[in-house]
Amino acid sequence: MLAAYQEAAETVFARLPQREDFSAGLILGSGLGSLGERLTDVTRIPYGEIPGFALSTAPGHSGCLLAGTLGGKRVLCMQGRHHRYEGCSFAQIIFPIRVLALMGVKTLLVTNAAGGIDPDYSVGNLMLIADHINLMGGNPLAGLHCPALGERFFDMTAAYAPSLRRLAKERARAMGIALREGVYLAVTGPSYETPAEIRAFRLLGASAVGMSTVPEVTAARHCGMRVLGCSVITNMAAGITDAPLTGEEVLETGRRIQTLAPLMESILAALPEGGGV
Repeated sequence: MLAAYQEAAETVFARLPQREDFSAGLILGSGLGSLGERLTDVTRIPYGEIPGFALSTAPGHSGCLLAGTLGGKRVLCMQGRHHRYEGCSFAQIIFPIRVLALMGVKTLLVTNAAGGIDPDYSVGNLMLIADHINLMGGNPLAGLHCPALGERFFDMTAAYAPSLRRLAKERARAMGIALREGVYLAVTGPSYETPAEIRAFRLLGASAVGMSTVPEVTAARHCGMRVLGCSVITNMAAGITDAPLTGEEVLETGRRIQTLAPLMESILAALPEGGGV
């Protein structure tokens, strides 16, 4: 198991001008790939050229690993992720996260497109993820254990690092960016939720719903990474409004949001060397 992650890491290192540790990792959600275009000194590697990486088939996910500089920090950026609804196993979804860990990433910034459950939310809002609820039908770490990556049983009390959340709120306030904070609930998809499901999710305490993020965050915490998560509310969930839900709306709204990219760059710039806070 560990050998497969090491092979992928060595493949990426071999494509870079020099071997180096990276301060942070980025995962870009649906319609949010333009954040990757802000990187400089970039090496771009398609997922298909990295052993063990599944191909991205979801719309709005280009499927490239970028190594470059953002906010003055050297980062590894996943321009597109993998989802259960694509037919990917949990093992395939978390494979890149474990490779990033072996390449020195200590801080992971995760973004996604989500549907707003909280009726006070509006399309275009940014939501800082305070916690999550996993309704994806399984835990990505069930099965064979890899002790070299982390302990079998580990704490998820602060899955989203309080220090990073404080930093994000400070940077957003300084930049005049409205940043809400809430609970992200993950489902498998690909169908959107029914109004009855959304009512149930609200009773569970969810603020927004999506089809990603939780597996990667779980794997990152297992590897000892600090995690910051941010959702772009690209649509209101079923039953909140009378509008039908479409994938095109999600992607288009994600592309129009102009606040997420500068906020992520500002957060990276404020991280001390080594990615900690």
